[in-house]
Amino acid sequence: MLKQIEGSQAVAEAIGLCRPEVICAYPITPQTHIVENLGQMVDKGQIDPCEYINVESEFAAMSVAIGASAAGARAYTATASQGLLFMAEAVYNASGLGLPIVMTIGNRSIGAPINIWNDHQDSLSMRDAGWIQLYAETNQEAVDLHIQAFRLAEELSVPVMVCVDGFILTHAYERVDIPEQAQVDAYLPPFSPRQMLDPANPVTIGAMVGPEAFIEVRYLAHYQQMQALGLIPELAEAFQQQFGRDSGGLVKPYRSADADTIVVALGSVNGTIKDVVDEMREQGVSIGSLSICTYRPFPRKAVRSALQHATRIVVVEKSLAVGIGGIVATDVQMAVAGLHKPVHTVIAGLGGRPITRDSLRKLFRKADEGHLAHLQFLDLKHELVHEEIARMEGQRHSGPSAENILRGMGTIASQIR
Repeated sequence: MLKQIEGSQAVAEAIGLCRPEVICAYPITPQTHIVENLGQMVDKGQIDPCEYINVESEFAAMSVAIGASAAGARAYTATASQGLLFMAEAVYNASGLGLPIVMTIGNRSIGAPINIWNDHQDSLSMRDAGWIQLYAETNQEAVDLHIQAFRLAEELSVPVMVCVDGFILTHAYERVDIPEQAQVDAYLPPFSPRQMLDPANPVTIGAMVGPEAFIEVRYLAHYQQMQALGLIPELAEAFQQQFGRDSGGLVKPYRSADADTIVVALGSVNGTIKDVVDEMREQGVSIGSLSICTYRPFPRKAVRSALQHATRIVVVEKSLAVGIGGIVATDVQMAVAGLHKPVHTVIAGLGGRPITRDSLRKLFRKADEGHLAHLQFLDLKHELVHEEIARMEGQRHSGPSAENILRGMGTIASQIR
């Protein structure tokens, strides 16, 4: 059914159609609307049977989800930003225990300084936690990926994060096709856990494992992620047959087969990138793009195949590995190792900074002309940065940089003495 609907509400309706049995909820912007809507649906009996549990923290949310999943229930939660960091220990426990929990990440920046707007620093901080990570480009894809995520998680008995750009998608109203319950039921079978706590058949989950076996246990977690590389395209194909649209998968090339320059990115920015690619193609520029939908496990072979004919690769990423540069770009470089192709890292959109078509157009022009630096910060205000560097180098008590930058922009009037 087509609806003009907020992204968070669309995601909530998709989750409800997946028949979760336990929803663990703690509010944090920008995912709050998802769990609020789910709470209303449970209260109205639209999701039944389902236990909706208000917890005291994000750590508690994941801990309750672990307990519910271990007891054999289909479990769901959502978080963002600092909330994901607060539950980090439990995030690792969920994957280490092999529990098929599904969690939405409403992608948001991590402080300090405080910032509630979108980038990918939160989910990428957990990229090695053993969770499958799927990134939505649109709200339609956010809906579709959650339905696929439950089936993927439960077939492999691994947890799955569905990453949805905060505000850009979660708070945007647009037309979304919400499936019928019968369609979802036909695609997603009832939950049949590989492992569950049962008093009639007692087992230990999460026992102490020493050096004699720990590496083997971790290898098996890696093995399951590698299995996902084969299963994800199969589930995407089955989804297309059931729902009539192409959604999910490992990667999505766009006008890249004959492109000299290929732009790689995660999430909603791919929409803007495609618009610029279309404009530049009309002007005769040989450019295309590659959207990575599955970031963990990293689809190295698919990325390498999509990029092998490119002359240059530009990775636009909403994250920063302080001290080295790109996070996604590092994995892309690994994928194309030996092909002798330059990989340019462009840090963009941190803290919600708009990534405009004009800025991307200029960036891609520089790449096409061979003038793009190895590492570049899109729309960086160099004069403010240089002023603060001079201040820090010129005086010992230079004060907090964030406030100095804001004062330099005229955003705050207070003096720091």
